[in-house]
Amino acid sequence: MTTFSDRVESVSISGIREVFEAASEDAINLGLGQPDFPTPEHARQAAVDAIQAGDADGYTSNYGIESLREAIVDKHARDNDLELRSEQVIATAGGSEAVHLALEAHVDAGEEVLVPDPGFVSYDALTRLAGGTPVPLALREDLTLDPATVEAAITENTAAFVVNSPANPTGAVQSAADMREFARIADEHDVLLISDEVYEQIVFEGEHRSPMEFAETDNVVVVNAASKTYSMTGWRLGWVAASERRIERMLRVHQYVQACASAPAQYAAEAALSGPQDRVDEMVAAFENRRNVLLDGLEDMGLDVPTPKGAFYAMPAVPDGWVDAVIDRDVVVVPGDAFGDHGEGYARISYAAGMEEIRTALDAMRAATRAME
Repeated sequence: MTTFSDRVESVSISGIREVFEAASEDAINLGLGQPDFPTPEHARQAAVDAIQAGDADGYTSNYGIESLREAIVDKHARDNDLELRSEQVIATAGGSEAVHLALEAHVDAGEEVLVPDPGFVSYDALTRLAGGTPVPLALREDLTLDPATVEAAITENTAAFVVNSPANPTGAVQSAADMREFARIADEHDVLLISDEVYEQIVFEGEHRSPMEFAETDNVVVVNAASKTYSMTGWRLGWVAASERRIERMLRVHQYVQACASAPAQYAAEAALSGPQDRVDEMVAAFENRRNVLLDGLEDMGLDVPTPKGAFYAMPAVPDGWVDAVIDRDVVVVPGDAFGDHGEGYARISYAAGMEEIRTALDAMRAATRAME
């Protein structure tokens, strides 16, 4: 009899997808983290030009095209004050593959990976698929990860810990002091820090700082993507940045599971990164306006909502049955426990949808809340 691997049996279908697939076709979807803005035209055109010129017909280097990696290097210099070389970058099939590479290359069977809880669903699942054991870490009251909690959880069996700022599902932004502490912990305890910075440009309060800025060793791996910043979720183009020795190990995995990221997507991402950035500012301003409308509406319902300082998610504490009541009114939100046990009693609401949809969804939420009183 054919059996399935224990690794696959240890994970399940994402709770986000389960909610989305169960919703009606007419439902307002505040469940997926997908911006409603189009990909910048100059990025689209770069892909078209590469296709028409025949430049995107074949494999690229396993690392990715040199010009894209140079654009990524320039981006990190511009935004993060980091001096990298193109040899320290791999273009990946989205940020999720970048996380996968980091875990596969650095985690042995049974080793522990500390993950925020509630946290992005891939951290737990990809740790298990790498043969590791995820260790959930409860967040502070403001839904940020406390460096002291991380340090206290480290054992001789800890291989890595994950930091995500701005965070999915909470919208929390870690302080520069926190990031400095996370880097110190990685250095002093000689464990890997995987820093997921996919939402780094979407910040309303505070600032994004990469722990790689503060690290004294090469124990930080940075994951990023074009998906959220440039509204390119469908292009599936991300990257991982690290020391050359770590990149070489991650490349060993990447060359077999992916060979290379999609060539047209690489040309599009290069144009997005190196071209005008005004569209990013416009998107961030729109997200902040939507956030404010959503927060006002949720607070008017009497819900407690830690203020999200970045990304495009709010995570209010909600009464039992609230998520189902809202979904029954054709508004898709995600139960907090889809992101870990500590997410129970919360709901994740994405405000990547349009303002009109958010206002209509708030009306449905109000009606659901009143019906429960």
